[in-house]
Amino acid sequence: MSIYEEIEIEDMTYDETDMIYTYPCPCGDKFRITLEELWDGEDIATCPSCTLRIMVIYEEEDLPELPPESDDEEEEEAEELTKQLKDLAVKA
Repeated sequence: MSIYEEIEIEDMTYDETDMIYTYPCPCGDKFRITLEELWDGEDIATCPSCTLRIMVIYEEEDLPELPPESDDEEEEEAEELTKQLKDLAVKA
């Protein structure tokens, strides 16, 4: 895996709504990496339009905090699983 460039996270643009960091790619699109990926230890941002990749240089303590998962999301997931289980039971 070759890296096009190493970029300091301070040079990237952060979108608080989507929780994603971007950086201009030479192809005209943008390299992207999510806040969650960074917290998971990922440091490679990819461009969706070409094969270039950049390495993001950052310190975890400098990252914005991840928002806590909402109870609504967990309830929706539980409801979906319950529905899938009921559908499976009916088919069996």
